[in-house]
Amino acid sequence: MSVASKRSLRSQVEKWLGPTSSMPIRITRFGRARSNQRRCVHIELLLPTGPLGFFFFRHRDGTWCVFPPETERLAMHAC
Repeated sequence: MSVASKRSLRSQVEKWLGPTSSMPIRITRFGRARSNQRRCVHIELLLPTGPLGFFFFRHRDGTWCVFPPETERLAMHAC
């Protein structure tokens, strides 16, 4: 299995929230993060005690993670 497939949104949801057969999961938000305009998704697992939510962020290499990608910093290059 490739790194990208291990970091797909589906695999990350299953990793963090577990099997989905017994507990309903729903996407509550889908859009772009304000800081860097990269894709982000908010997913909620509906537990008996209340909803449990996670944000997933799309990184430059196409993988999804629970932490946002670093913002690009300005750099000066010598010619």
